[in-house]
Amino acid sequence: MGARDHHQASADTAVRCALLVVTDTKTLETDTSGPRAFEILQKFGHEVVLHQIVPNVPRRIADAVEKALKEADVAITIGGTGVSRKDGTVEAVRRLFARELPGFGELFRSLSAKEIGTAAILSRAALGVTKKGRIIVCLPGSEAAVRLAVEDILVNELRHILRELRK
Repeated sequence: MGARDHHQASADTAVRCALLVVTDTKTLETDTSGPRAFEILQKFGHEVVLHQIVPNVPRRIADAVEKALKEADVAITIGGTGVSRKDGTVEAVRRLFARELPGFGELFRSLSAKEIGTAAILSRAALGVTKKGRIIVCLPGSEAAVRLAVEDILVNELRHILRELRK
């Protein structure tokens, strides 16, 4: 058993996740990215304790993340990570980070480039950890980006990150 396998095997079994879809145009009924993340997280044994729409207003985004982390180990924001003037999710939550893990965004953009080419540079996907040992993830809003980030990166590492934070 390699070091990575040992970390995975010794970590908590279920991670409590909150899904916060940042949008001014979609509802829980019309959004497809949140349900996709929900489905993947559950498939890999994680628990979704909250799934909601959050208006694209920086203070509302930060407040929603703070509130979600009272009951979840991980707050995953979906949307607002691009380059348009309205894309402010990362700035809204970055002040909650005790540490940012830049490797997440780097890996996400690298994997994205294989699927969408150079347009991957438009994403500001980010992951940070809080002083209280929680994780905040900022994902782009497209269903393909959510699938890539959640299925190919997060489900493999959430338990490991939490284990390291709780040492």
